[in-house]
Amino acid sequence: RMLKALREPVYVIALDEHGKSWTSMELALQLEHWLAKQPRVALLIGGAEGLAQSCKQRADHIWSLSPLTLPHALVRIVLAEQIYRAWTLVQGHPYHRD
Repeated sequence: RMLKALREPVYVIALDEHGKSWTSMELALQLEHWLAKQPRVALLIGGAEGLAQSCKQRADHIWSLSPLTLPHALVRIVLAEQIYRAWTLVQGHPYHRD
């Protein structure tokens, strides 16, 4: 159902514990790239059983927020905070501290 909901063109990022992790600075660079170059970005978060293999295969990037398995609702909160942190880095806002 997630793949059917995608509106092309779209850059798809699947969240999975086995994906590549980013530092806050690396995420900020990714966010800058998305804002400048990508028409749409879709973040796919799996449920209790994780993401379907077809979602991972469609993904342009697989991102790991943590090597831990996190509940779906917690992933949404962590994801929102990390994207906000990256946005503040891009904007030069002092929210992020090294």
